[in-house]
Amino acid sequence: MPAKPKLPGPQTDSRARAYCSPEEEELQRKREDLERLQGDLAEAELELATLRSGLINFERRYLQVVGFRYAQLDQLEAQIAAAAARRNPQDPSARQKAEAAQARARESAEAMGDSGHGPAASDFEPSEELQRLYRRAALELHPDLTTDEEERTRRTKAMAEVNKAFESCDADRIRQILDEWRSSPDHVRGDDTAAQLVRTIREIAQARKRLAAIKTEIEELLQGELASLKKQVEEAAARGQDFLAEIAGRLDAQIDQARARLKEVSKVGPRR
Repeated sequence: MPAKPKLPGPQTDSRARAYCSPEEEELQRKREDLERLQGDLAEAELELATLRSGLINFERRYLQVVGFRYAQLDQLEAQIAAAAARRNPQDPSARQKAEAAQARARESAEAMGDSGHGPAASDFEPSEELQRLYRRAALELHPDLTTDEEERTRRTKAMAEVNKAFESCDADRIRQILDEWRSSPDHVRGDDTAAQLVRTIREIAQARKRLAAIKTEIEELLQGELASLKKQVEEAAARGQDFLAEIAGRLDAQIDQARARLKEVSKVGPRR
């Protein structure tokens, strides 16, 4: 009597083992969508961080080359206005001009802060390694890639440290942040398929929202006065000109003239 054919069972049928529920298939598709969005988000964050750091660095350079000269000129103008007010103690307009000039000088000094006393700023040029590390950090740490509020807070703090290190071109610090993040026990998670699907859908929505916000922020930065001035400086450099040095030269001439005026006005006593 021939043996009965063996029916496929759960342990022998590969199709049974490969079966995925509709929810699991959808989860897989959503995870693939999220992975693509995460890559786009990492690139966008890198673009924004590079632009922002470049502008910050340029602003420091501007303040060191030009800003402190404006502050110096405003201080001299305030001294001249004060001397003119002393010459004309009965003239309220002279006193008002002196007060306004002093206010401008204070604003200039506050805007400078310590910018004119630190090391000279140079062009911000992140290395390929630094950019690669930043992309990896954005992929792993970005706060808009989680729906958990506690996790979001931790990620926000970590990304702030990454941005600070990126601005300083400190690749070792970014590596340290990533190592600490990966070794943290807080990453261990486990949920059913339905919960994972909902969380993934929300993460996709957050990533898209962040991408739109980055695009807006980049456009606003590029349209700002600082970016416009930076572009002028770069275009002038391409023509072999040092735009900031030319401004500094004109300001030096104005400072010399202001010193001469202050010397003259200080010689004259108050009017009777």
